[in-house]
Amino acid sequence: MDKSQAKQRVDKLKKWLQQWNYDYFVQNKNEVSESARDQLKKELIELETAFPDLITSDSPTQRVGSALSGKFAKIKHLRPKQSLSDVFDKTEFEDWTTRILKLIPGETPDYVSELKIDGLNISVIYEKGQYFKAVTRGNGVFGEDVTHSIKTVESVPLVLHPVNGLDLSDFPTIVAEGEVFMSKSALKELNGRGGQQFANPRNAAAGTVRQLDPKVAADRQLEMFFYGIDLVDSSSIPEPASQIEKLELLKKLGFRVNPNFHLNTSSKTIERELEHWKQKRAQLDYDIDGLVVKVNSLKHQQKMGSTAKSPRWAVAYKFPAEQSTTVVLDIEVQVGRTGALTPVAHLKPTKVAGSTVSRATLHNQDEIDRKDVRIGDTVIIQKAGDIIPEVVEVLKEFRTGDEAQFKMPDHCPVCGTKTVRPDDEVVSRCPNSNCFAVHQQQLEHFVSRQAFDIDGLGEKVTEQLIQANLIEDAADLFTLQYDDLMQLELFKDKKTHNLLEAIEKAKLITPARFLYALGIRFIGAETAELLVNHLTLATRPLSVRSEQKRDQLSLFDSNSSTNEVEVASVSDLAKALALLSLEQLTNIDGVGEKVAEQVHAWFNNVTHQHFLAKLERVGVLLRMDGLIPLGNQLEGKTFVLTGTLPTLSREEAKELIKKHGGHTTSSVSAKTHFVLAGMEPGSKYTAAEKWGVPLSTRKLF
Repeated sequence: MDKSQAKQRVDKLKKWLQQWNYDYFVQNKNEVSESARDQLKKELIELETAFPDLITSDSPTQRVGSALSGKFAKIKHLRPKQSLSDVFDKTEFEDWTTRILKLIPGETPDYVSELKIDGLNISVIYEKGQYFKAVTRGNGVFGEDVTHSIKTVESVPLVLHPVNGLDLSDFPTIVAEGEVFMSKSALKELNGRGGQQFANPRNAAAGTVRQLDPKVAADRQLEMFFYGIDLVDSSSIPEPASQIEKLELLKKLGFRVNPNFHLNTSSKTIERELEHWKQKRAQLDYDIDGLVVKVNSLKHQQKMGSTAKSPRWAVAYKFPAEQSTTVVLDIEVQVGRTGALTPVAHLKPTKVAGSTVSRATLHNQDEIDRKDVRIGDTVIIQKAGDIIPEVVEVLKEFRTGDEAQFKMPDHCPVCGTKTVRPDDEVVSRCPNSNCFAVHQQQLEHFVSRQAFDIDGLGEKVTEQLIQANLIEDAADLFTLQYDDLMQLELFKDKKTHNLLEAIEKAKLITPARFLYALGIRFIGAETAELLVNHLTLATRPLSVRSEQKRDQLSLFDSNSSTNEVEVASVSDLAKALALLSLEQLTNIDGVGEKVAEQVHAWFNNVTHQHFLAKLERVGVLLRMDGLIPLGNQLEGKTFVLTGTLPTLSREEAKELIKKHGGHTTSSVSAKTHFVLAGMEPGSKYTAAEKWGVPLSTRKLF
């Protein structure tokens, strides 16, 4: 980006950040999410750092707080207010600690972590121990006089408690700083009355503080936590020596302090603290958006000093943003295993929900048209769980006129076949079953974790196998030999042996996983189980025989035993499903008409029948003992797995738990009964410790 392009972008960023900050802080309107504003401000900081002569005094990066609304009297703060710098991930946090340690060479500070309440910053001034005034942060120099509304907040003391044997008349001028907020339950009650509806507690609190009638504020149940104190004349009350002492003094004086602060002897423990509150935040009755981390010693704080805007000794460590802003660099079309064409936006890399993303799904042409997404647009994206992010909204305010519209191609971008779009669908498809992309996607699905679970067969390996003409379909995987794999790029002796061992092990599979692996449209893992359970538990048409197999007996023991495993053939399952009529299929609870049509058509298709026969010839067998519960020792128990188990994959461990009557979830909560921890456990281990959930590293049955 050259300087002229940077200036154009900086001007737009300044304009709209100023507008959205005004809407949010003054008008109490949430036009753009806070995480999106944070990301845009971060981009502005980066551009101003790269082009310092573009910095202007009116930039949002050069100001503290927000503009005054004009409704209330302006009051000059006794001392200028500063705002905290933000960090958004471990790397940025470590950079901060590295910088401040250089300012106190040879010394090791303690850190205090406090919950970052998502509310409205207020300074409350006391004269001779009596409530005097309350002032918003405003622009850092002047704030708004909200004395009348803050006085109604019950957690704000009107008279301070005596300390050190002092009479209130001997108290110095005290400025107590904190956050006014509205609880989630109070917001629910307020919105339930009808009238003005508030989008979130923060907006409701800001709107309430600025009410001209204090009776309205009193009726809306505002609360306040205090975290800072300034003894303007400290001759009578000794100045605290640390942040912890500040919090203790606040409590002695009668201020409400959030109890969830923690003294950390190392910055490393703060990562665990952040993860803990990320998991637990939903259980709080107030909103938090991260931690405030402060160097504990005031002596260290003074040595570190401040910039013009922010203290160097404190930082706001925010939770990973669920939304972020970025730029659409390009849009390309991916072809899926069913031939579906999906437009995917290639993005300027950005962090969302703790991970860096560079792609987002655009779903289909109708969705692109509805949101008016163009190449070059600035967009808001969001991510839920581990799925690919999606574009939520286009920020059209940032358009320059150079953006390009996108239209889905009429022909498959891989094989060139003319696409089709059924009248009742929004998705265009490549009808060519021999399309390379369709073939590769089907193969990747076949070996995926919930299907045959063949470790070592990723996207690059499957692509090489197809290009080298070593396989025509998934059944050919089970015929691969040592010499076949050794000719592929990056394949050495150990990797080849490991993959061949994984392929051999995968030949024995449960019917539900096998059915899911076939990639039949609309058949997910749960639907596959419904179909198999109907066959085996209701009609039981499958023949069964025994085979010797070394089997895992527990979740953690590495010892195995030789036992008999009941198996069925692929043709048994295929015949059973092919014989079911459409009516019989739709009568299965949880199976709809579309699913029934796909299953009936798939198993009565001659090409598919040949493929199934080929799978049987190469030795694939259906493991039947997994369908019969081994016991109910774990009935009603919920498990979360973390780390690497000695001899089991994650999916195998889940199946073993299920066979003993339990079930698994992906995240730790108050309802979790056990966290099973293998080698190198992740954040779930820490969450279990914080929640008090029992940790197990031994066999359960």
